[in-house]
Parts: sequence; C-alpha cells; structure tokens
Amino acid sequence: MEIKVQTIHFEAGEKLQDYIQKRVSKLNRFCDEIKKAEVSLKVVKPETAMNKEVALRLAVPGSELYAQKVADTFEEGVDQCCDMLTRQLEKYKDKKNR
Repeated sequence: MEIKVQTIHFEAGEKLQDYIQKRVSKLNRFCDEIKKAEVSLKVVKPETAMNKEVALRLAVPGSELYAQKVADTFEEGVDQCCDMLTRQLEKYKDKKNR
C-alpha cells in the first residue's frame, strides 16, 4: 500500500510522519486490497483548541473510503480516522463476500 501524507499550513515532523505511516499501514490487517492511502493534515485556526483536521482516503477496488476528523492533536485525529475506516473496511468486505 502506498501512503501519501499532505500537509497544509505547516510542515510535519519526522516523528508525526512515522506515526502516520505505522498507524495507517495497520489497516492492511482488515483488508489487503488497499491500493493507496492519502492523509491530509491541516491546521484550521491556530489560536483555538480542536484545530487539527485530519482527512484519510483509502482507494480499494471498486470504491473509495473516506474519514475526516477534527481533534486537539494530529495523532488523536489519525487514530479516530483509522477507527472509522476500520468499520468501513469491515462493511466493504462483508458486501464483497456476499
């Protein structure tokens, strides 16, 4: 699976990028047909809490799965998006196996 990280209005550090790579690659356990993952990180309003927006898009055969969350930290947002996509991948596999 190819994982692409895009940042808007800031530069992501090596530690954050490693965390994203590790966390998103775990989604392969639920569906090994994932072709590509695109992670978009954006700082919405720097002066407020809950200002980190994470959008995660997975390309699977015949479909595209998407999750978006706003959180206090990018790590928290990535975790929430991965949890949402885990449920979506389970539904995708159920539909495919019918």
